[in-house]
Amino acid sequence: MDLRHLSLRLLQVYIEVVRRQNISAAARHLYLTQPTVSLQLKKLAELVGEPLLETGPGGLRPTQVGQELYRAAVDVMTRLEDFNGMLAKVREGQSGHINIGLVTTAKYVVPRILGAFYRRFPGVRVTLNIGNRAHVLNRFEHLEDDLYLFSHPPRGETVQSARIIRNPLQLIAPRDHWAAGQSELKFEQLSRERFLIREPGSATRLMFESWLSGQGVELGDCMQIESNEAIRLGVASGLGLSVISAHTLEEGRERPAILDVKGFPLESNWYLVSRKDRRMPYAARQLVHFMAEHLQQCIEAEWVAGDIAQLPTNLGLSAD
Repeated sequence: MDLRHLSLRLLQVYIEVVRRQNISAAARHLYLTQPTVSLQLKKLAELVGEPLLETGPGGLRPTQVGQELYRAAVDVMTRLEDFNGMLAKVREGQSGHINIGLVTTAKYVVPRILGAFYRRFPGVRVTLNIGNRAHVLNRFEHLEDDLYLFSHPPRGETVQSARIIRNPLQLIAPRDHWAAGQSELKFEQLSRERFLIREPGSATRLMFESWLSGQGVELGDCMQIESNEAIRLGVASGLGLSVISAHTLEEGRERPAILDVKGFPLESNWYLVSRKDRRMPYAARQLVHFMAEHLQQCIEAEWVAGDIAQLPTNLGLSAD
């Protein structure tokens, strides 16, 4: 490949097409016409000398060569963004941009951390991309964010993770439920009740179903709701029982009863995750070091999990 004819614009167009799996969607995002994007993809493929994209079930996807080019392109753009941030740091103080992929329940805690971080680094911009585990996992696989927060982190050679915050899952009921105030209940006593559960792909549902399977218990009546807030309100209104993050219960005016049931709360944690094959921008590194030093001042000490001081080392920043 003749690098003299390779431009950053070609790489930028290619990255957007791979991420959106659609030429028209990429064109709209880049404010270009579809023919322009198609022409640039053709030019890039001719430069490489190999097919870069093929049609798959969900749209366009990279070939083996295309995937390696995508990784290289993301690395180049990330390094240039890092250089831009470093220039701004030199000229006007700490600055930069961080993309964070966040599982839904973590949105109740992360703003407390970011608020304290922003007061110290007001020039750093943060974008939170929030969704269930399946959504954030998809973003992780496509290298779309700098940092991720999972309760069940992905596995593989590219994964770097560290446990940082406890996320116990409580079993809740309406305040006037017969089990409210009872001690040492067995789950079998509640298994015929209606349970409000999250959608498939939710880590809370995944953990609850895993626990049920381990106990050999099946629920008799389930209602799927794709919102922690709606579940909390539904339980408080008498719609059913649910298993939900303790952090979710600290928000809102509804105060459902937390049941004393053997095996609960289910112990879970949130993990800060990064990728070995994506260089972490300077601003994201600042956030990791900030959390290692100040997390216990941002949230209640009882919620902190793991050896938080080792967070930079666990995410591959020991040399910083």
